[in-house]
Amino acid sequence: MTTKEWLMQTARNRWVIAISAFTLALLVCLMLRPVPGQASIPIVAGEDEALPTLAPMLEETIPAVVNIATRGRTRVENPLMEDPFFRHFFGPRGQEPRYRESESLGSGVIVDADNGYILTNTHVIDRADEIKVTLNDEREFEARVIGTDPSTDVAVIQIEADNLQALGLSDSDGLRVGDFVVAIGNPFGLRHTVTSGIVSGLGRSGIGQADSYQDFIQTDASINPGNSGGALVNLRGELVGINAAILSRGGGNIGIGFAIPANLAAQVMHQLIEHGEIRRGRLGVIVQDLTEDLAAAFEMDSTDGVLVAQVQPGSAAEAAGIEPEDIIVSINDRPVRNYRDLRNAVGLLQIGDMARLEVVRDGRKRSIEAEISAPAEEEELAQVSDIHPRLEGAEFEAIGPEHPLHGRAEGVVVTSVTPGSPAQRAGLRNGDVITSVNRTPVATLAEFRQVVEDADDGSLLFNIRRGRGAMFLMIQ
Repeated sequence: MTTKEWLMQTARNRWVIAISAFTLALLVCLMLRPVPGQASIPIVAGEDEALPTLAPMLEETIPAVVNIATRGRTRVENPLMEDPFFRHFFGPRGQEPRYRESESLGSGVIVDADNGYILTNTHVIDRADEIKVTLNDEREFEARVIGTDPSTDVAVIQIEADNLQALGLSDSDGLRVGDFVVAIGNPFGLRHTVTSGIVSGLGRSGIGQADSYQDFIQTDASINPGNSGGALVNLRGELVGINAAILSRGGGNIGIGFAIPANLAAQVMHQLIEHGEIRRGRLGVIVQDLTEDLAAAFEMDSTDGVLVAQVQPGSAAEAAGIEPEDIIVSINDRPVRNYRDLRNAVGLLQIGDMARLEVVRDGRKRSIEAEISAPAEEEELAQVSDIHPRLEGAEFEAIGPEHPLHGRAEGVVVTSVTPGSPAQRAGLRNGDVITSVNRTPVATLAEFRQVVEDADDGSLLFNIRRGRGAMFLMIQ
């Protein structure tokens, strides 16, 4: 077909499409044409035909969502009273403690009708001296706190009441982006407000406190102040999440809300009911995220996973056989993409639980089972920062008899780092102990120099002991 013929054929096709569309539109207009003597509004459903509605589902779920009102007193500190002069000037009356009354509103979800257990957010009842729960049928009860977990923002309170209605929990791991959800709560004190939307994202983190355990469901269902602690349900009326936070510039909803997954909330709830607190376990590894440079050095196809920099003595990881330079890619069949994934997974396990780890060692995958142990005083996982090239400006020496690690570790000590030097910008610090270079152990300065000189492309992968921790450092 020539170009001219092709252009003529294309033009004819466009005319055919245009005529077809016009004909269809004309037919629709004729079908909807009002009949003389009748209303001109077109009838889209017969009188006996049921309209789509969420009302039946909401009639079953709304009674399980409660209003929570708290009252408390917060001590007001006067910084002037830290000065002895002002304490003497104002005398005893000026030193008397002062308090500010505080009130807040939130929501909660009845999850156990027999025992009166209610799930809500820790921040809803934080520092409350009095907690009042109002049900959908206007009954009011004083609640007592069973337990709170600020790290997940989950709290459990209890009321003594008959004829309660609870929500069943759904397996939130089965949620998919695009699933329809409904948020129920008490925004701005408006009782039992319902909004709908979809799941906009899963596994969200980095919202709020950096040291919290986060695996949020993101939704565009309108969540506003007062919705905190309320229910996020699916179209079957099952609880899939506890509304927790919003992302907003002015305090109102902009279509980005977050909910705590029901599975996570349930795990925390069971521990709070059983122990009154969370007894988090410890794996006992110091890890860091994989950068592109580290992934290439360990022959990984992607940066998904975390690199084990150190295995802590006497830990569950050591007993299970985890080794430095292992790359953890999953735990209990859930992918580990970064440090936060591993921290969340381990932090939600109890002492004595088994963790099934999939690790990559020397390019081969292997499965390892570790029994989670009691936590040490320090944080069990430490994340290190990404670093960049050059070694100039640092001085090294072998571990001497006066060094705290003498007799317990072998390596080369960084004795000084010039401020502003390439070595400092690369991440080296005074007192660092380099135990291996390019995955080759070094015990003396001679071994250190030899391995550095043998580096083909000048890239150096250091395994460093720093204080009580450890890390890998890539120098290029």
